[in-house]
Amino acid sequence: MALTDLVSDMRSVVTIVSMLTFIGIVLWAYSARRKNDFDEAARLPFADENELNNKEREPRHG
Repeated sequence: MALTDLVSDMRSVVTIVSMLTFIGIVLWAYSARRKNDFDEAARLPFADENELNNKEREPRHG
């Protein structure tokens, strides 16, 4: 087996692993279990700073 064949095979393996990883991340992100977490994160820019401080129960610094 020549070195070029080995490199070609490794490129194929890395491509397949990368594609499977990408598909796994997409499935994880769009799963129904994560919907509530992402909805809450989407509302963060509109949250009042006082509500966030009260919710986290941390004193306001500064």
